[in-house]
Amino acid sequence: MRAAVLRQFATPLELADIDTPVPGVGQILVKIAASGVNPLDTKIRAGLAAHARAVLPAVLGLDLAGTVEGVGPQVTGFAVGDEVYGLSGGVGALQGSLAQYVAADARLLARKPASLTMRQAAALPLSVVTAWEGLVDRAKVGAGHKVLVHGGAGGIGHVAVQIARARGAEVFATASGADAETIRRLGATAIDYATTEVEEYVATHTGGEGFDIVFDTVGGTVLDNSFAAVRPYTGHVLSALGWGSHSLAPLSFRGATYSGVFTLLPMLTGNGREHHGEILREAAALADAGLLKPLLDPRRYTLDTVAQAHAAVEDGSAHAKIVVDIEA
Repeated sequence: MRAAVLRQFATPLELADIDTPVPGVGQILVKIAASGVNPLDTKIRAGLAAHARAVLPAVLGLDLAGTVEGVGPQVTGFAVGDEVYGLSGGVGALQGSLAQYVAADARLLARKPASLTMRQAAALPLSVVTAWEGLVDRAKVGAGHKVLVHGGAGGIGHVAVQIARARGAEVFATASGADAETIRRLGATAIDYATTEVEEYVATHTGGEGFDIVFDTVGGTVLDNSFAAVRPYTGHVLSALGWGSHSLAPLSFRGATYSGVFTLLPMLTGNGREHHGEILREAAALADAGLLKPLLDPRRYTLDTVAQAHAAVEDGSAHAKIVVDIEA
């Protein structure tokens, strides 16, 4: 099969013919139709993601959508011909999705939403699992909550906005002025982070009480802003990007709580992989109910132009999810 292979960190991916994998115990063989590209993929390629470092030579790519071509021993719930999506690998020693086929742990995958194309489905897995683990598993988001999503037009953020709204929350999201209309289309109230101070939007939208849930998908000083924006006592701050040094005093003085989300942990350790499949099944139901739809960059890429796809993520020109078409 053809695959984009990383042989050395901080070098371009190389197109190569490698052996097509055979599904082992608990695995399914997936013919990959599309692979989503995340900022994390580019960081792994550059050797800047020690927490997710791939074992070289490696096939990168976290997100996939495709069709089941074979079923290994002890697999139930999947059959040849099923359309599936999920996080197959691209971290540690797990093969990723920039290849024509992958033998993936069946627990990490679910049936693709029937209402979405392969490209749309391939844009969801990392974002939806991250958002779900934060909002649903940790914060128990629901009706009556005021939720603030930092970076609401981003890859994780726009999915988080939709999940929170689907579960009955009132949602607000920070974004640049250029992305305000995207936020409004998703059903949230847009907050221009460049022109509005934390104290101002907390006063305007919560009467100074603070948000029940604050989800930081940006990192850096935005996490500190999250501590300042959360409701005292019962508020909960979530972050998928806890890099840097942060004082916990502002959060402690509010009596609020914090949770970090590390979506890759089941893939790297082997523990808890079933929950990825559970989340993806829940997300598929939301998508098919018309409550969840990914934003896609209109540009098209293939394995032959995967370097351009990575460049589009790195240079900031992508205003929605970049997807690589794999299937010929």
